[in-house]
Amino acid sequence: MGSYQLIREKKGTNDARLRWDPQQQGGDVQIQGETKNLLSPRIDVITSESTKDNDLELSFQKFVASPTSPLSTLPKSSGDHIGGHHFRMSNKNGGSNGRLLSLDIFRGITVALMIFVEYAGGLYPAINHSPWDGITLADFVMPFFLFIVGVSLALAYKNLPCRLTATGKAVHRALKLLILGLFLQGGYFHGIKNLTYGVDVERIRWTGILQRIAISFLLAAMCEIWLKGDNKVNSGQSLLKRYHQQWAMAIIVTALYLSLFYGLYVPDWEYQMPMDVSSSEAKIFTVKCGVRGDTGPACNAVGMIDRKILGIQHLYTRAIYGRSKECSVNSPNYGPLPLDAPSWCQAPFDPEGLLSSLMAIVTCFIGLHYGHIIVHFKDHKVRIQQWLIPSSCLVLLGVICDCLGMHVNKVLYSFSYMCVTAGAAGFLFTAVYMMVDVWGYRHWTTVLKWMGTNALLIYILVSCNILPVILQGFYWSRPDNNILTVIGIGPKK
Repeated sequence: MGSYQLIREKKGTNDARLRWDPQQQGGDVQIQGETKNLLSPRIDVITSESTKDNDLELSFQKFVASPTSPLSTLPKSSGDHIGGHHFRMSNKNGGSNGRLLSLDIFRGITVALMIFVEYAGGLYPAINHSPWDGITLADFVMPFFLFIVGVSLALAYKNLPCRLTATGKAVHRALKLLILGLFLQGGYFHGIKNLTYGVDVERIRWTGILQRIAISFLLAAMCEIWLKGDNKVNSGQSLLKRYHQQWAMAIIVTALYLSLFYGLYVPDWEYQMPMDVSSSEAKIFTVKCGVRGDTGPACNAVGMIDRKILGIQHLYTRAIYGRSKECSVNSPNYGPLPLDAPSWCQAPFDPEGLLSSLMAIVTCFIGLHYGHIIVHFKDHKVRIQQWLIPSSCLVLLGVICDCLGMHVNKVLYSFSYMCVTAGAAGFLFTAVYMMVDVWGYRHWTTVLKWMGTNALLIYILVSCNILPVILQGFYWSRPDNNILTVIGIGPKK
């Protein structure tokens, strides 16, 4: 069983030929979202066609549909498939027009960035997460993941044979991520330097990074499956019209976030802290608020909603604002409390809370739009133009909002933070696409591609400290004599 290849004759031209390869086995290919197969057991002719179209895929489709083409006489089966042999699109350097390599490379860059800030952030505070307002290198990781989830969804759901089946699979994937997130970030593992495990369900952390990704993925997937039109797309305006229901959903989610964040009244609240490690007695701290629309660490609506719905005992106990000047003498690192530290410094606060996750969902919707551009526009220049315009607008809008007082804040996932990071993701994705898929610079992408295709595994092993926890479980004589101690990570006694 062989296959057919459509090969560009010369770089920079539109000349193409169809070649029969009797040694090549199978391999269906996506041509503008449709899988094509050839039934005829043998085609001996080699054909060529020149065209003024910029897109070779469009040229090949015209060639297949042409009455003079030898392929037009092949019998078709149901579903517009032609059974038997297969063909695939390729160029002279052997590249394939199937999956975009830039998707995996972008994801791989994000994973590499995650690992870098995870281990270098403690040494270089300038790249670690911002203690509150402002943005650092580490603050781009989460939005980049959410952005590429949206892009991938648009490509995964461009052809849906059954919406109900796709819905079931999306729900199943989201549930798996939620359960995995609870297991990894709910407190079951006690981290480096601690060989114990287990979590009190009365204090389990319900939210986390994987849970946020799962929620964003599920809502974006449902919208992509059920909320899109069927009009033909030939311009940016027609693209917006086809997906206007999704944009309406994104606007509704944004409006809900802003109305709750700036409209909810935040009353005074209190929390308890143990007197010391060995004592069962607790000290009660009272935080004075009584405000609306506050963007500070103590009296914002994001924290209030989490305390009311999830319960303060289920929130992340090592709050990021513990590294601020008000709460640490070693700021921007964690450290002892200053003598005049405010009462809220030791209070739990979840960086992946309920209200802030609304804007994370919007980041996923923006990724969907960039994926739609890939699906409906085949010309490189058009794609790049359609990406750069919204990226520039998002970054500019975010900067303007920050200057007007709606500060860039990762913990709150503020509107300005969403705009700046989503726009930055668009710029980076465009740059990777140009280098890898347009200019063909792929010799440096092997490691990043591997990291991109194994992003979840790497996140579990590295960022969730599962690999260090496993390594420290092998010791000699005493638990503190382990591999981590040898390389300087574990405690030395």
